Amino acid sequence: MEKMVAALICLPFLWAIIPAVIHKSKVRRATVYVGGALVTVLSICTCVMWYRNGGEAIVFDLPYVEVFDKLILVGDFLLMGLVIYQCIKHKKTVISLLSIVQTLLVAWMELFGPEVTENYRLRFDWLTLIMVLIIGIIGVAIGIYAMGYMHGYHIHHHKELKDRRSFFMAMIFVFYGAMFGLVFSASLVWMYFFWEITSITSFLLIGYTRTQEAIDNSFKALWMNLLGGLGIAVAISYLIQVYGTTDLYDAIDIAVANPTYAALVPIALLAFAALTKSAQFPFSGWLLGAMVAPTPSSALLHSATMVKAGVYLLIRLALAMNGNYVGQMVYLVGGFTFLSASCLAIAQSDGKKVLAYSTISNLGLIVACAGAGYQETIWAAVFLVIFHAVSKSMLFQCVGAIENTTGSRDVEDMQGLANRYPKLAFILMVGIAGMFLAPFGMLISKWAALKAFVDAPSTLMVLFICFGSATTMFYWTKWFAKILGVSDKRDRDLTKPNEYVSMFFHAFLLIALCVGFPYLSRHIIEPLMMDMYGFSSPVISEGNIIIMVVMICAVFIVPMINYLITRHTVDKEVLAYMGGVNSGDNKNFNDAVGNPKELQVSNWYLEDYLGEKKLFTPSVIIGAFIIVVHLCVIIGGAL
Repeated sequence: MEKMVAALICLPFLWAIIPAVIHKSKVRRATVYVGGALVTVLSICTCVMWYRNGGEAIVFDLPYVEVFDKLILVGDFLLMGLVIYQCIKHKKTVISLLSIVQTLLVAWMELFGPEVTENYRLRFDWLTLIMVLIIGIIGVAIGIYAMGYMHGYHIHHHKELKDRRSFFMAMIFVFYGAMFGLVFSASLVWMYFFWEITSITSFLLIGYTRTQEAIDNSFKALWMNLLGGLGIAVAISYLIQVYGTTDLYDAIDIAVANPTYAALVPIALLAFAALTKSAQFPFSGWLLGAMVAPTPSSALLHSATMVKAGVYLLIRLALAMNGNYVGQMVYLVGGFTFLSASCLAIAQSDGKKVLAYSTISNLGLIVACAGAGYQETIWAAVFLVIFHAVSKSMLFQCVGAIENTTGSRDVEDMQGLANRYPKLAFILMVGIAGMFLAPFGMLISKWAALKAFVDAPSTLMVLFICFGSATTMFYWTKWFAKILGVSDKRDRDLTKPNEYVSMFFHAFLLIALCVGFPYLSRHIIEPLMMDMYGFSSPVISEGNIIIMVVMICAVFIVPMINYLITRHTVDKEVLAYMGGVNSGDNKNFNDAVGNPKELQVSNWYLEDYLGEKKLFTPSVIIGAFIIVVHLCVIIGGAL
């Protein structure tokens, strides 16, 4: 097992060198496919081996662990040097102070601090298994999609930009390795190192185009994520000084056994770091700015996997946050972000920006569930992580393919997409349905979270979830209806085959996850609940789960039967009445005074009420207020 995990963490870092030095497109594509296949196979084999060995949580070290300890210490300084160089180069020197302070703090504690009880550096349990499969399967599928997308991005749409695809694909593999290392880490020192790699990888990919907007947005992401890294660094220093440990699970056990303010300080600092990474208010701006990056990085880093590092850490901390001020801080920030970001999404017509706000919103619900710390909310949070990773990855890829094909990602320009580009429309509709329609897993998980907060009871969280879910339905329904609207006949689809391989795989996986919901619940989520809480009570009854599976089958079987029955039917186009004299088609008419008019159908975006100018700044202020007040109470209580 130790060798398998070592290979899983190290292979992507080493493989990243290959696409970085290969500039021939066909050869690079082959190496990416081979490397991706190896990562996926190794991920699945590692998980299967652990599962067949009993599925018990294990802690262990890598071979030559002392060498890895030294490499990580050196790596911390290399990352600091890279940040300093980039900050000086772009005249943003102040940001480098965050990296300098946290790196020196961790290094000082490691080299000159008090003696630390040496625990195992790595842990493998049910939550690790889920995250490894998300990274190794969803992440690699996005890498495959990226090969076709980036070809069209540079060859057809952005010829003015320097072609840096070798760098882009290398960073994708670096990210795989960093995420594997992060989710396996039991040592906070190790977790901190991999956490910083994900932050810097995100920074480099957001600035990929090297436009001024991309550079500014990349530094916004950098300083916000470095702020979270500083939180982890201070937590490590506190744990070493007060408790003589750097083990994440020791910190959790200490807070659970004796939840004093002193024991909650490191938990609060780690939770703060997780809130920055998961782009909760007031830190949501970095993820919105990240949308300037090419779509594959939006799908991989900023929706499906990297932002999951934050909610992953919060789920880990759930037991230590239950019923105290840290948990209250987290679930209030998460619940508020869920509602506020979903309201902001209503006012957006840029498809990628809708997905960005939707990501922030759904992460907010996961954060709220983790902060509450009940068994029912963690059950919902884990399912939300799984379904959100698949759905949102697919949606980002589909919007990227639509943009490359049509030259626009505006929702208004997707009128009649079902007729113009049937395959893209099918994928987009499956992804949207997965986000808000019954019986898909996202809606079921929201229902479970709502039930848990009603039982708690927590009136404020119930209101957040109810109104957040209502606004979520609003913007997804608008988009869904636009796809099914009237349009011209089918246009030429420029989407590459490898893009379709990834997107159809995601669509199939989403449907399979819904059909396999009972298996997931019984054989993966319930053992995870047993591991965390020592018991597992069913959140949704077996009968309701079976009904849900029947519904999901009907959702696809009924349209398929209808298609088979009507596929040879000859359509007869008729002219619709449009309030005037028809001009011979369903787009133009003459009004009552004889003026020619063109039929236009547009959504209502409520910008005067829910636009960024109205809501964004107040949301940042409220989110910051919640965090500052709770941190002051916790830290002040410990002094």
